[in-house]
Amino acid sequence: LYSDISPLLKDPAAFRALIDLLEDHLRASSPKIDLIAGLDSRGFLIGPPLAQRLGVGFVPMRKKGKLPGPTESVSYTLEYGKAELEIQSDAVEPGQKVVIVDDLLATGGTMCAACELLKRLKAEVLECLVVIELKLLKGSEKLKSIPFHSLLQYE
Repeated sequence: LYSDISPLLKDPAAFRALIDLLEDHLRASSPKIDLIAGLDSRGFLIGPPLAQRLGVGFVPMRKKGKLPGPTESVSYTLEYGKAELEIQSDAVEPGQKVVIVDDLLATGGTMCAACELLKRLKAEVLECLVVIELKLLKGSEKLKSIPFHSLLQYE
């Protein structure tokens, strides 16, 4: 079974409703956000419209070798191998408050790597936010003390 947000992306009313729900959640849970960090690649689709609605900036976090300039990177394990995630070294300032967004949380490897990178840059991760969580894989448990929110959960 594959969980995917593609049908939601091609329906303008559904996509608008998604951004509305995420915006409402963040306005209630994290009113003082400086940046939205989107994970490669579906976080790039959700993050910018959400950041625009909240009046904050957007920062991409990408697979290794895709960002220009100096970067920070971290290696992590996926359910099917290893990967590296990068962020530009000057993407966030120390103390900035960041929310990480993505479409899906499975084992939590990519989300944990994103949290680690932002902490290295001395940012404060306020929350990790996804559309779909695959509960059976227990990825949110790896986030430990970082607040986590998903709109849909599948066992």
